Amino acid sequence: MADHDPQQGEQDLEKKIEETRQRFNSELLQDSTDKYDSRDVERLEQDDALVEAYLTWRQYVVDDALKMIDDSLLWRKELGVNDITESTIPRWMFESGAVYLHGYDKEGNKLFWFKVKLHFKDAKTAVDKKKYIAFWLERYAKKEPGMPLTVVFDMTDSGIGNIDMDFVKYVINCFKVYYPKFLSKMIIVDMPWIMNAAWKIVKSWLGPEAIAKLKFASKAEVQTFIGPEYLPSHLGGTDPFKYTYPPLPDDDFQTPLCENGPIVSEDDVESKEGEMESRETLESSFNSEIVAKPKKGWLW
Repeated sequence: MADHDPQQGEQDLEKKIEETRQRFNSELLQDSTDKYDSRDVERLEQDDALVEAYLTWRQYVVDDALKMIDDSLLWRKELGVNDITESTIPRWMFESGAVYLHGYDKEGNKLFWFKVKLHFKDAKTAVDKKKYIAFWLERYAKKEPGMPLTVVFDMTDSGIGNIDMDFVKYVINCFKVYYPKFLSKMIIVDMPWIMNAAWKIVKSWLGPEAIAKLKFASKAEVQTFIGPEYLPSHLGGTDPFKYTYPPLPDDDFQTPLCENGPIVSEDDVESKEGEMESRETLESSFNSEIVAKPKKGWLW
């Protein structure tokens, strides 16, 4: 049996990347200059890692990678992903704390939290919710290019009223189609038994590569994946973090990563403690605003 030749493998990959680009230009771009956002086309032409990500996610089958690229770039233009900023998202979505980035799993992957009990179906805000998810994913991709995310669905105290299957499908497509190689794992924590049927439907939407990344965990089992230092107290952890807005949490992405997350100096710890005090003060004022505000349906 012949030994694997790394150099040959690199050459084969380069050929696949070049073939993908050539076919993208000849078969997908054709004579239409406004089919996609020109910024996305330029990035695809220049960023080998991006093309490789599509190829890897589609098992190096160029036809399948091209289909994924087409779907992804059409979605990005339709939603205006490149122009989504903090100011284009309704403020109350940030204030709700239903979605945010914070902490790391035991493999050093950033955690993307979904607080399911805060999510309610509302067709009127569906587009803004999709942009909101894209905002967080774009923000992370720019800060940590090439680094995967671990999605955590915290289902504590959630029920049937918090389920919006269309939106669940959208979130899955973000990782299955729109952001290749972005998902490390998807952890569903403390799922009520009454939602078993819904999650069977969800699993039917996932390809085999995504199903392998789906993990169901009780409150006791979640520490298999996430250390207590990045788990809230209601999940048996010791993390004192409390989400508030503004400012956006986790603007201080830190590297290098150790097994249990970022390496933090003593000065950083003291700085964090000061930030926590100011965040708690902000939290009390914004919570009073949210309570006084008419209830707006979130996602799920």
